[in-house]
Amino acid sequence: MTQTVFTHRTVLLAEAVDALAVRPDGVYVDCTFGRGGHSRLILSRLGPEGRLIAFDKDPEAIREAEQLAQQDTRFTIVHEGFETLERELARLNIAAVDGVLMDLGVSSPQIDDGRRGFSFRFDAPLDMRMDTSRGLTAAQWLASADETEIREVIKTYGEERFARKIAAAIVAQRDESPLTTTRELALLVAKNVHSREPGQDPATRTFQAIRIHINGELEELNRVLPQAGRVLAEGGRLAVISFHSLEDRIVKLFMRDAATADKLPAWVAVRAVDIGEAPLKIIGKPVRASSDEIAENPRSRSAIMRTALRTATPWPERDA
Repeated sequence: MTQTVFTHRTVLLAEAVDALAVRPDGVYVDCTFGRGGHSRLILSRLGPEGRLIAFDKDPEAIREAEQLAQQDTRFTIVHEGFETLERELARLNIAAVDGVLMDLGVSSPQIDDGRRGFSFRFDAPLDMRMDTSRGLTAAQWLASADETEIREVIKTYGEERFARKIAAAIVAQRDESPLTTTRELALLVAKNVHSREPGQDPATRTFQAIRIHINGELEELNRVLPQAGRVLAEGGRLAVISFHSLEDRIVKLFMRDAATADKLPAWVAVRAVDIGEAPLKIIGKPVRASSDEIAENPRSRSAIMRTALRTATPWPERDA
């Protein structure tokens, strides 16, 4: 049987790698290998002494990354979530890096492969795990979570107005027969969403919310950002690509807070230079996909990238 090949178009490919200002002898981290678009471009800009470490949870992404690692000794792949950043760099005897890139969310192959259960476009097992080797599937979680938890997940992570009705319907349905496929969930949601945004399937927000919860995406992002700040060498850069408002808000607030030096009351007679510099400095304005990229890859339309530079100021102890 011929294996289906799912293509992936890397969003903000050149823009993200440019934001890292790659040095030929530098050490860089790609927190989300995916199908390797960013990683390959970073490697093309590294010299013989450069090094790239990539992370991914997805076993299929790991298989592709391992092939790249066999071809290029400068490249190392880690089969873990990026929340293990500091631990894994320590294991690899890397004290500091010159750049960290995060391309958040789900990849095109994960969505387009109906077997993964991320998309309501296919009738497939209700899985949604990025790492299929561990953790609860979406079906298992929906079969065991109480109605309040389901409602809060859909409301908070999906920003769904009809979260209460959807959660109640899920619990009522599982009393007869638990949901096991993406189509069953999509049809149930459609019956309980009484208005929809133009061009958007009524199940979009619910599927997004469950996926985020099952994979702990926002919690992991909150844990990794301070780690990235700590592992960056002076002059190193952090670039983060987000795809929805919840992710972007976390990144925006993190960078803003880390780029704001401690403030003293206005009446204190001290020069600004004596207060000290913040540990991060925001670089430029947020970057979005060009109209040409959006035309070629509609999934890039929601992408937004923020970049920050690590200064010489020690990282605050409260984040240790």
